[in-house]
Amino acid sequence: MDWGSIIERTLSGATGVDAMVFALAAIGLNIHFGYTGLLNFGHVGFLAAGAYGVGMSVWWLHWSFWWGIPLGLGYALALALILGLPTLRLRADYLAIVTIAASETIRLFVRWRGNDGRTGASEGINDFADAFYAWNPFDTPGKFYGIGPFKYVGPNLWVILIGWALVGLAVLLVWQLMRSPWGRALKAIREDEDAARALGKNALSFKIQALVLGGLLGALAGMLQVIAKQSVQPDTFNPVITFMIWTALIVGGVGRIWSPVVGAMTFWALIIFMENFMRQLLNTSADEPLEKILNLSDFNVSQVKFMLVGVGLFLLMRYRPQGIFGSREEMALDDR
Repeated sequence: MDWGSIIERTLSGATGVDAMVFALAAIGLNIHFGYTGLLNFGHVGFLAAGAYGVGMSVWWLHWSFWWGIPLGLGYALALALILGLPTLRLRADYLAIVTIAASETIRLFVRWRGNDGRTGASEGINDFADAFYAWNPFDTPGKFYGIGPFKYVGPNLWVILIGWALVGLAVLLVWQLMRSPWGRALKAIREDEDAARALGKNALSFKIQALVLGGLLGALAGMLQVIAKQSVQPDTFNPVITFMIWTALIVGGVGRIWSPVVGAMTFWALIIFMENFMRQLLNTSADEPLEKILNLSDFNVSQVKFMLVGVGLFLLMRYRPQGIFGSREEMALDDR
């Protein structure tokens, strides 16, 4: 078994496009849940808003790609207001139901056949980010760039550098905001909304602001995800993605500045490690091939890896439910 290859791919994946996208999305979700106590189970809807903003600007409106960035952020802002104004007065469990329903409504709407000319329907939108890659300094075809195990092809490295720079800026933004009176008000609302109201804080206004800010970060994550693939596909934004982002956040620990980043990197490192480990295990020569003993193949290894990672996450929740950097107090939620 080639442990060097497994470790190299694991480290590369822990800093790759998926980890970067999940880190940025989890930072937004941390603002919602970790600091404000909002149970947002439709976070993938904000990713879809950002993704279709940049895609539709080129595909449907025939605008420049760069105009698609503010358009996607505008979609996310509108979605946050549409969701927040009527629902943030509800209890936490009702808010969770509304948000997951809204994200599924968005996915089904953009894949509707009648939207073929606007969203690409089920075929999606492809090859829309050429203007972004025109600025790519790593443009030698087929060449890998990087150091040690951290090697990527030019287009991916360009997206990764931009993405991790945005993650760093988002972390600094959240760090500054949560040290400010605004951030302390969010935490007060999370702990006891009635007490915050008694002190003169407009809880609804603060929660809407938090929903908007977290949603905008989610929209940026969605943009980076589809730019890396040069493709916007509706089924990419299914509810499973929301719960994977939740998993990354919880692994790192809610209510902490760096926890979403560490959680996303750890989550994807586990996924990639298990996949590469199992594939090499199946290819290990023996008297009886392991795939016959375990009834596994290359096809269903991708499913089994999530099962094994799930077992690891179960053990984490059993022995350290607050995550790597979190605390039990930060996970407390007033569900009124």
